[in-house]
Amino acid sequence: LKIDSVAVNFRLVSNGGNRKGRSRKWKEFLRFPNINECTELEISIERDYYSLCVNQPIGNQLFRLFCATKSDLQHCIDLLDETAEYEVTPDDKRKNFGKELINKYLTSQYLSGAPFAEYQKSMYFDRFLQWKMVERRPITRDIFREYRVLGKGGFGEVCAYQSRASGKMYACKKLEKKRIKKQRGEAMALNEKQILERVNSRFVVSLAYAYETKEALCLVLTLMNGGDLRFHIYNMGTEGLKKESVQFSAAEILCGLSHLHKKSIVYRDLKPENILLDDNGHIRISDLGLAVILPEDKLVKGRVGTAGYMAPEVIINTHYSESVDWWGLGCLIYEMTDGNPPFRKHKERLPRKEMERRVLEMIENYGKKFDEDTESICKSLLAKNPKERLGCKSGRGSEVIKGHVFFKDINFTRLEAGMMPPPFVPDPRAVYCADVLDIDQFSTVKGVSLDEVDENFYSKFNTGSVTVPWQNEMIETECFKDLNVFGNLIEKTSCEHLNRSV
Repeated sequence: LKIDSVAVNFRLVSNGGNRKGRSRKWKEFLRFPNINECTELEISIERDYYSLCVNQPIGNQLFRLFCATKSDLQHCIDLLDETAEYEVTPDDKRKNFGKELINKYLTSQYLSGAPFAEYQKSMYFDRFLQWKMVERRPITRDIFREYRVLGKGGFGEVCAYQSRASGKMYACKKLEKKRIKKQRGEAMALNEKQILERVNSRFVVSLAYAYETKEALCLVLTLMNGGDLRFHIYNMGTEGLKKESVQFSAAEILCGLSHLHKKSIVYRDLKPENILLDDNGHIRISDLGLAVILPEDKLVKGRVGTAGYMAPEVIINTHYSESVDWWGLGCLIYEMTDGNPPFRKHKERLPRKEMERRVLEMIENYGKKFDEDTESICKSLLAKNPKERLGCKSGRGSEVIKGHVFFKDINFTRLEAGMMPPPFVPDPRAVYCADVLDIDQFSTVKGVSLDEVDENFYSKFNTGSVTVPWQNEMIETECFKDLNVFGNLIEKTSCEHLNRSV
């Protein structure tokens, strides 16, 4: 059994998202439909420039290919690229102030007019429709290979998955249908799925597919091979992290929270176990099961989270908004620095009431591991009164926190563009998760039967591919490059009712 465990560990590490991981039938999975099969989609698709040509990765690539056929439009694309490059150039290397006057919006405004209308009559838009049809095909378990169990979620196992079409590795979070029903977890499961669909950030785990099997609802998510933050704080030698790692991790967590807050999402469960590292050492926030969407201009209420990381306003069950996440960030910076949570020692077990009393009354201790900047930001984020907490006083949230002296070495523009290398890169030969034999098995759920009401719920969950992650998968694994060949196109059947210039 131990040999089997080592074998599946090696299998997980060695199967990456490149051409070698593709099925021999990968082209069948991604076969384009005849363009005449796209007529209904062509009529119904939203004709919005930013949606089709900017936000969707494949749409963006095809619009660029179209612009490359016309010199005047290619100049516009070049200007957009140079402006984007300028935005991530360090301040001391910007050659002149004049480039700041380049108005990217004016260029986009021009492209969204006549060029966008012309693009919709081209073979590149036809190809976009074909890609969209492939994207919208039903998803089943046959699309994936299943590897080892990575861990346990609230309703089932988390397994390593690989797309047979592209070779890309994922984590599949299985939510057992009978377990969901027994625990009355339908609302929580659907909430996590719907929130994940709203999120598109390099600092938050992405949902790529949602589908169902006979036994389970499946969320196919970003695979993070580098382990969780808790593992790195407590199992890499000296407890706690070096200052540069604390800064970098805190900055990426801050960017993830900022993205969620811009989407009116409060996370509510910041703790080391929910912060995952990828192969390159970048982090993502995971497990959005307790996240909540804020009603417009309103607060929420609810005693949810993990004891020891819950903000005072959560413990006393009053209304709150983003303030609880800034408290959680303070807890993480403290724990990454000290090797202990702020209100108890590592492995110290406390009754819940005592833990809550400490959070409400105890002043955290700052030892020799804390320099002046780190102590300052922790004290500011761990203010008991949310009105006095950093990020809550001016209404500017993350921007105020980014300006704290603790982050003086972080260029957030370059960080958000993925251009800052992490100070630590996980060993590619290691597996930063529990041994297969150490992961407890779920017991069989008995006495639960599924009915028509359950099937109606499953239909809300079983929505297939998620647009941006799926299109990124096609581009990153070079499926887009390998399949996007323009040969002799079949003449599209004419449709008198179809106005392609709309």
